[in-house]
Amino acid sequence: MTSNEIRQSFFDFFESKQHTVVKSASLLPDAPNLLFTNAGMNQFVPIFLGQQKCPYTPGRAADTQKCIRAGGKHNDLDDVGLDTYHHTFFEMLGNWSFGDYFKQEAIDWSFELITKVWGFPAERVYATYFGGDEKSEADLEAKEMWLKLLPPERVVPGNRKDNFWMMGDTGPCGPCSELHVDLTPNGDCGAEMVNADSADCIEIWNLVFIQFNANPDGTFTPLPAQHVDTGMGFERACSIIQCTKNFTDFSGVISNYETDVFTPIFQTLEKMSGKSYTSTLPKDPAKQTEQEAVDVAFRVIADHIRCLSFSIADGIIPSNEGRGYVLRRILRRAVRYGRTLGFTEPFFFKLADTVVEHFGGAFPELVNNRGRVSKTLKAEEESFNRTLDKGMEVFDSILGSTKSKTIDGADVFKLYDTYGFPYDLTELMAREKGMHIDEDGFERLMNEQREKARADHAAKKSVVMASDKTLDVDETPFLGYEMTQLQTEVAEVLDNNTLILKETPFYAESGGQQGDHGEIKGNGFGFKVTDTQKTPEGIIVHKGELVYGAPMKGVPVIAAVDRFRRGQMRRNHTATHLLNAALRQIVDPNIKQAGSLVANTYLRFDFNHFEALNSQQIRQIEQMVNHEIMKNTELQTAEMELADVQNSTDIQAVFDDKYGDVVRVVSIGETSKELCGGTHVQMTGDIGQFRIVSESSVASGIRRIEAVTGLDALNWAAEEHALLSGLSQSLSVKPQELPERIKSMADQIKAAEKQLKELQTKAAVANVDGLVDKVQESSGVKILAAELGEMPMDALRQVLDGLRQKIESAVIVIGSSNEGKACLAASVSEDLVAKGIHAGKLIGQIAKICGGGGGGKPDKAQAGGKDASKIGEAIQAVAGVVDKMAG
Repeated sequence: MTSNEIRQSFFDFFESKQHTVVKSASLLPDAPNLLFTNAGMNQFVPIFLGQQKCPYTPGRAADTQKCIRAGGKHNDLDDVGLDTYHHTFFEMLGNWSFGDYFKQEAIDWSFELITKVWGFPAERVYATYFGGDEKSEADLEAKEMWLKLLPPERVVPGNRKDNFWMMGDTGPCGPCSELHVDLTPNGDCGAEMVNADSADCIEIWNLVFIQFNANPDGTFTPLPAQHVDTGMGFERACSIIQCTKNFTDFSGVISNYETDVFTPIFQTLEKMSGKSYTSTLPKDPAKQTEQEAVDVAFRVIADHIRCLSFSIADGIIPSNEGRGYVLRRILRRAVRYGRTLGFTEPFFFKLADTVVEHFGGAFPELVNNRGRVSKTLKAEEESFNRTLDKGMEVFDSILGSTKSKTIDGADVFKLYDTYGFPYDLTELMAREKGMHIDEDGFERLMNEQREKARADHAAKKSVVMASDKTLDVDETPFLGYEMTQLQTEVAEVLDNNTLILKETPFYAESGGQQGDHGEIKGNGFGFKVTDTQKTPEGIIVHKGELVYGAPMKGVPVIAAVDRFRRGQMRRNHTATHLLNAALRQIVDPNIKQAGSLVANTYLRFDFNHFEALNSQQIRQIEQMVNHEIMKNTELQTAEMELADVQNSTDIQAVFDDKYGDVVRVVSIGETSKELCGGTHVQMTGDIGQFRIVSESSVASGIRRIEAVTGLDALNWAAEEHALLSGLSQSLSVKPQELPERIKSMADQIKAAEKQLKELQTKAAVANVDGLVDKVQESSGVKILAAELGEMPMDALRQVLDGLRQKIESAVIVIGSSNEGKACLAASVSEDLVAKGIHAGKLIGQIAKICGGGGGGKPDKAQAGGKDASKIGEAIQAVAGVVDKMAG
């Protein structure tokens, strides 16, 4: 059977047992405490907890669940590639009973499927049951059921770790039975190999019997309804069926990677790399043969492309935080292993099409998001390639100067902090060299950096409070949603620049919205508020300038917010909600907010996306937001329990943020529902007008939109009109003809630049014979090192190719300047490469002189630098570097 046939036969079997086959949940979990969906039961938790009524009749379901275990408690990342069965991404086949059938049916059907339908030899099957401990009795009920199907020697008791499942410290739990398969050639592994973490006897299916509730005092009470939760490793099932030739031959390699789950990816990789996959496993990861290293790379890359493709299709984008950072680490790990296969240019993204073609039938979300997957991967890979080359070069230099088996934490920190080289890749590369990392030293430097960052942040954001004053002040009630002016009294005077009121209409900076300005007037004093902040204890602090008099605790005051500035804030804040909704509708429904700023003069909205928005998308977003403004919809606010919001599918929230148990939800008709504590307009028409003024990148995978509303939007439109009018007059065309005229001028400039480059290249190539005469000899090695003046890199490469044809055995290094920057290219003939002269390392060293870096293969490399004035100095250094390499 093919893998697709195996998956479908699982569905067909349980459909025949009256199960509803349900779609896999997204890898982006509903539960905010999970990085990724990591088990089949995740989507059914509300049913198990009684928060949601079971929607299936009868109460049975079956599915294949996409899972990732690459971060947090469940993390298999470091094992991937080194064995036959660990993955970051995998499918979990499962069948479920929600208060319907229980142990007998679950056990009988599992045995029937694997032995009768799929044909597993029953004599190779072992079953485990919970053997009991001081907390709970043994599950003798399951044991007796298994003894009717298997002999006693293959019904094995297990401990709490392996055979008792708990959702958490408290809540639903119960014993479980596992099915293990003997994969030894003769089928004689014995019960002692069960749960011994051996590839000779592997677990294939876990049947969990949810029958108890774990109480806070450590006791267990029976649940009113009993449930079944099972999970089978799809890839493991495929490996046993396919690698044993339908159970007729157990003498070969039985590996998840030998199945058609992975072989299509391997075939694509073989075509791209020119290398072959031979199924070897490293005996010692630190002493891999060349072929073992190649095979490890094949497995890692194939696993990781599945993980990234499925994740991005589900809307999880690589980033610098949370689950996005886990994906970025996985992608960078794959790109680094690509170097083992000889890839120096982006390659990883090209494998996504193979994943889509092979898995798209079972998972249509891959087909629907094919373009986004490929573009996201390509952008990430291109960005990291530059970092990887430099990081590997610095890593090699560190190894060259390290005599111990431990790499100093300061060097690891330098790689991370200066060159952006991920810690886990440094650790991986060190492990491959049989070395260790000074983790404590690295963490110490990281903590110092974090403390410095916190101190800098505190200095910028600190609320000025008297350190010698003990405050007896309650949390400040904020009344600014209903009013912008009120009579209250001074609760505390910290100093002449900082006041606390008994209650306040001033909004304190939070959720991206800046704090209110205004004035506080009391008997005999006046105070101008220029900033409003909130302490962690909920005390709202008014900072500003004492205009006259002296404020005193307990004095009645009138607190009045700057209503014009507050009005601008309201318009901009409500507009961010409309912008968020428009982005998800027009660009990508999986877009998530990645930060925001609501100021009185403009708004800023950051979001996860892999590429720049085009002009048509920007125009459509503006049109949609302005259409919602013209509908003049009334805003609604409501307080909700956070748990209800987390279970909702239509309320937008940044669940990485911290919220209280009760949250405020702001709704704009059917267009937008978001958690938000900020201030808003009453009707969308109050916004007036909305204009996007810029769209840009702020980090890899993060875009930023800046926009204006109200009068600022009108002024922006007027300035834009004046600019266009002036430009059209200067070019003597109508405003609507400007795009075509500008395009024509740009084409003329490009054509002229192209012609100039062609002339430069022709002149340089024509001078190849003259350069050949400049060959010199040092330490028995012929060297041609020359500076060629003004020339782009592509022309420099052509000259290098011409010289390589003219000179058989030599080191060739040529340099040129291009728009103030240095271009360098190097070549080393094969005979000299054999003597230890490496073009990539050579070019990397001399490029430093020009303030740059680069690298490449042993026989050919290129580099760039910031300072073209240093090219001559770099060229002069070539002979010395070659002498050291040759010596």
